[in-house]
Amino acid sequence: MENSNQAILDRILTLELVRVTESAAVAAARLRGQGDEKAADQVAVDAMRTELNRLPIDGKVVIGEGERDEAPMLYIGEEVGTKKGPKVDIALDPLEGTTICAKNLPNSLAVIALAEGGSLLYAPDVYMDKIAVGPGYPEGIVDLDKPAAENLAAMAKHKGCKVGDLTACILDRPRHAKIIEEVRAAGCAIRLIGDGDVAGVIHTTDPEETGIDIYIGIGGAPEGVLAAAALRCIGGQMQGRLILDTPEKVARAAKMGIEDPKRKYSMTEMAKGDVLFAATGVTDGNMLDGVKFSSSEIFTHTIVMRSSSKTVREIKARHQDIGKFG
Repeated sequence: MENSNQAILDRILTLELVRVTESAAVAAARLRGQGDEKAADQVAVDAMRTELNRLPIDGKVVIGEGERDEAPMLYIGEEVGTKKGPKVDIALDPLEGTTICAKNLPNSLAVIALAEGGSLLYAPDVYMDKIAVGPGYPEGIVDLDKPAAENLAAMAKHKGCKVGDLTACILDRPRHAKIIEEVRAAGCAIRLIGDGDVAGVIHTTDPEETGIDIYIGIGGAPEGVLAAAALRCIGGQMQGRLILDTPEKVARAAKMGIEDPKRKYSMTEMAKGDVLFAATGVTDGNMLDGVKFSSSEIFTHTIVMRSSSKTVREIKARHQDIGKFG
């Protein structure tokens, strides 16, 4: 990017991008535990879009709430920002873990990633097969096409521990019955999660704190790109493959430039160039505290990261101007 554009992104990194996820998180947090996933998601979408349109960028949503016919706002291809700034790709999930928020369970987040135009994987809203590990391993330590036992054995050998000392994070879904059986047969412990696989992938970056060494399984492609963006900033490895298992999905992907429906994407192919990533906690979790409300203040906890500098900032904010959140 040009220096002027770089300066603008620096400012977005420290202030404006944080405000985007803060606003979505606060809006969703007001509906925590009320059992209405759609309502919580919609208020988060509305709040995030409002803040995005204030940013000095010429932004395009490449990973969003869905494709245009399915999502009224923040759909894939939607243009946001003031248009007075750099062209950027945006991947977002205004409420990652809608079920988590509706049930007031841990690790619901408001998440966004931003990169220069053409840097993020432009893909349809389909499932993605994923595998991810944190930093410190040699390149290629795990592979999406290798058996789980082989991947786990390689990790354990490098760490100088037993496979039984590792823990895999897997979404608790019927489709994962086989992989769960394989991982347990290898002797590895499993942390099953009900939702929120962006957080699941990010947790691999700090296993001592989170207890998660590897993420395996099938989740949403949007969450896959967001997770890859986060790992680009923190460090780690990830592979993903879109699950295009019907002619209709293959055709949708082809319209977005996906020529090989069976292609295995590396982390840098899903999120390349200079990447910015921000996440604000909606509910309390391993990585971030959820939004807290008092009679006169709102408290938020955000992590904001950048791939080029490997900078990770935690921002704990106290908002006395409650009216700015609507």
